[in-house]
Amino acid sequence: MFERTELLLGTEAMERLAGKRVAVFGIGGVGGYVCEALVRSGIGAFDLVDSDTVCLSNLNRQIIALHSTLGRYKTQVMKERMMDIHPNVTVRTYECFFLPENADTFPFQEYDYVVDAIDTVTAKIELILRAQQYHIPIISAMGAGNKVDPGKFRVADIYDTRVCPLARVMRRELKKRGVEKLKVVYSEEPPVIQRDGETAARDTTTCVRLDEETAGMDAVPGGKKRPVGSIAFGPSVCGLLMAGEIVRDLADMV
Repeated sequence: MFERTELLLGTEAMERLAGKRVAVFGIGGVGGYVCEALVRSGIGAFDLVDSDTVCLSNLNRQIIALHSTLGRYKTQVMKERMMDIHPNVTVRTYECFFLPENADTFPFQEYDYVVDAIDTVTAKIELILRAQQYHIPIISAMGAGNKVDPGKFRVADIYDTRVCPLARVMRRELKKRGVEKLKVVYSEEPPVIQRDGETAARDTTTCVRLDEETAGMDAVPGGKKRPVGSIAFGPSVCGLLMAGEIVRDLADMV
């Protein structure tokens, strides 16, 4: 099933990928496409972490969101899809939020790569610090919502990002904690804001302020955050760019 991929990467690279375990934290619009691309690229083992279930508002952008999967845990739906694609893949699931309080329950020492597709700042920071502690490569998704131009997504170090309000918050917080580098996927498109049902407008200064406030509101069970606009070709492009970086890193192609 991987013969076309092997033509690009070579036999040795495919063998390396088959022996790797990738942990994906957040199986939503971004994380779902990361999983999709990685399992189709020959990664052999995964840990999937997410407490959410599929709901109607996911149908516009998440690869696992179907009317037939509504109400089911995203991790379980993604696992079934991945095993349908590659029956020999190993997938462990965790139906929970990743939080500083439960970070010790995850076997970081077993991971070859960590994917941060979490949408809350506190959890993102803790995940990045844990990956750094265990010397595990990590790639982090910045804001993929409120964007309509998929061509504006970029791969960069966090300290080379611009425009993205979430990246701005993360730069500040990571610098405080002594994190010197972090590979991220971010968008250089100013966020789109809906005002009272009017046509979407861009106001970089206002967007930065509003998104920083939103980014600082950590999701907790039963908690609420300001809804973020989304569309199918934003989070998917972000996730596919992340997957491409992971495959090339693990295959020693970079």
